[in-house]
Amino acid sequence: MNKLINDPANVVSDALRGVAAAHPELRVDHEQHIVYRGDAPVRGKVGLISGGGSGHEPLHAGFVGPGMLDAACAGEIFTSPVPDQIVAATKAVDGGAGVLHIVKNYTGDVMNFEMAAEIAEAETGVAVTAVVTDDDVAVQDSLYTAGRRGVGVTVLLEKIAGAAADQGRPLDEVAAVARKVNANGRSMGVALTSCTVPAAGKPTFDLPDGQMEVGIGIHGEPGRRRVPTAPAAEIAEMLVGPILADLDFTGDSGVIAFVNGMGATPLLELYVVYHEVAAILGKAGIPIARSLVGPYITSLDMAGCSVTLLKADDDLLRLWDAPVRTPALRWGV
Repeated sequence: MNKLINDPANVVSDALRGVAAAHPELRVDHEQHIVYRGDAPVRGKVGLISGGGSGHEPLHAGFVGPGMLDAACAGEIFTSPVPDQIVAATKAVDGGAGVLHIVKNYTGDVMNFEMAAEIAEAETGVAVTAVVTDDDVAVQDSLYTAGRRGVGVTVLLEKIAGAAADQGRPLDEVAAVARKVNANGRSMGVALTSCTVPAAGKPTFDLPDGQMEVGIGIHGEPGRRRVPTAPAAEIAEMLVGPILADLDFTGDSGVIAFVNGMGATPLLELYVVYHEVAAILGKAGIPIARSLVGPYITSLDMAGCSVTLLKADDDLLRLWDAPVRTPALRWGV
């Protein structure tokens, strides 16, 4: 195992110290492993919290700041944050307008966020609403979920809901926007290699040379099927086809098209895939309104990619275009 780490047991703590050093505009609670925007809580604004296991960077800590999240709770590698973390973050970002929890559909995440919401509401009276992302068309259930997994749509939802909150929309409206994003987004991914959890020191699953896993999750879960490695054009078809079969993406406003790297795939290859995705959508008569290409929800050192499509409308596009200032997404400022 060749990794740029010190002690595998301390990799999350060490990384958060790096976040704090690199981004002094953020506030990091090193004891609780929580990253806050520096001006939280913002009075009169709905607070947005997300979180999950570490190893998916920049999700979630890289999306903390104006226009996105108010706080991110970092669990251990591929492990949900615990309720105490989420309760502390909920209390800390409550500016009087309530708090939205953005939760990926993994069993531990859902359970711990639900427990934390109940505790925070009982102790402080803060209004908490949760929106669960479940956009992965590859499976109905996996090793980690009951139902579809929350994957790439989570990034788009955090951006769009964050913009709605920064506009001063009330909690019920911000939650409604978040639910609309989740309902109108679909994703699917492929792995060319497994990933290696530092504490384990070996690949999570065996993937021989010349083979790839289609329909993988972000924790190194095996995919829908294993097939021979194919050219990018064929891989794009394998990913986009099931997405288009699952939801009608036609419409005048088009889609936000997101090609995501799983951690070890260079941008050169992601743009090759994006070109193929754009060609498939063009043939299907689906216009691309906005695009995002890069490693934004990763699986440590896994090679591969995922494709996310979000059916857009005028409001969602305005919220997508709104200013954002975070370590991993930044425009309009």
